[in-house]
Amino acid sequence: MKCIQCAADNNLKDRTANQGRCKNCNHPFAFEPTIMDVKIRFTDGFFAKALADISANDTLYFTPKQLLYLLEKRLGRRAAVSERAAKIIPGVFLVAIGFFTAVFGIGLIIIPIGLWLIISGLRRPVRRSDPHRDIALTNTMVNTWLQQWQRYNPPPTKLLPPPSAAVALAPAADDVTAYSFDRVLVCDSVAIAQLLIANNIHFEHNCAVLSMTGYPRSIFATTMAMLRRNPDLQVIALHNCSPRGMALVHQLRTSPDWFAENTPMIFDLGLLPRQIEAARQQAYIQVSTESAQAAKSMSAEVRQSLSETELQWLEAGYFVELESFTPQKLIQIVSRGIARLQNLGDNVDENLILVGDGGDSGSTFIYAADNFG
Repeated sequence: MKCIQCAADNNLKDRTANQGRCKNCNHPFAFEPTIMDVKIRFTDGFFAKALADISANDTLYFTPKQLLYLLEKRLGRRAAVSERAAKIIPGVFLVAIGFFTAVFGIGLIIIPIGLWLIISGLRRPVRRSDPHRDIALTNTMVNTWLQQWQRYNPPPTKLLPPPSAAVALAPAADDVTAYSFDRVLVCDSVAIAQLLIANNIHFEHNCAVLSMTGYPRSIFATTMAMLRRNPDLQVIALHNCSPRGMALVHQLRTSPDWFAENTPMIFDLGLLPRQIEAARQQAYIQVSTESAQAAKSMSAEVRQSLSETELQWLEAGYFVELESFTPQKLIQIVSRGIARLQNLGDNVDENLILVGDGGDSGSTFIYAADNFG
């Protein structure tokens, strides 16, 4: 195992003899793979690279759950590689033994077994009709690893605190009044709103960022008052692919706390079930009975905005969280979504669905993106 400070290679004997420290520079190792669960063994170098990648080399803020998803994906890939190796290596060994013992006739039995192991190890796994994945990691595990890491290494500077403690990352009320926002992005998740604000989406795209629950609380009322005064306001909805997420656009249209008295254009950026189907290999699909029950309880207004296939998908309990995407990917998706909305201009085409009575008043144009990113 290589030391992240000096890159010296330390085997188990070295690490044991030096009480868990590098034999060359004496820097402590935060993790000892040999005492970890075999399915989630990793080194300091693995964890350091995960932190560097999730933050785009310490340039982007990220949430603890985004780190959890990244570790889950990478450890899952390593487990898959280990499973393949567990078949291929014995297979090669059996084929070699078979050739040497062929003269005695034993090889005629051993070689086919070895070849079968090699082929089954090399073969791509069959795509399951049920695509969901179970998450092995927990928030407690990741928090424990972060504490272990910070015991001997600098803390990740871009790791976001809980939203309630993130007041310093939100713009002040005086700063908000200096903007003239042309659009607002509303998230069903406080964590995603916090992430986008921390990474300056509001500044880069002249776009206010709020959560459905009113985050950031200190500027929510001021921002909403400004937005309602804009007759050309564009609203972007960004939500998890879940029953709660599916209700976001309806809430924006009908809630007096939002735009029930206004008629803005609403752009549903996603996530929608049809977008997940189009990008199945990239999406981290999960399933739960709670999600299935919530889907069956969705209001008629929300249900009529979804196809029968989408309703069946949700009622089966499937869901995808936005935090399963990296900060870099999410920011890229939001930036592209805003660009598409700007290019849309006044052209109303077949991709715009008119919701309401169809008259000049009380109608809202809702544009739903066909893909996520």
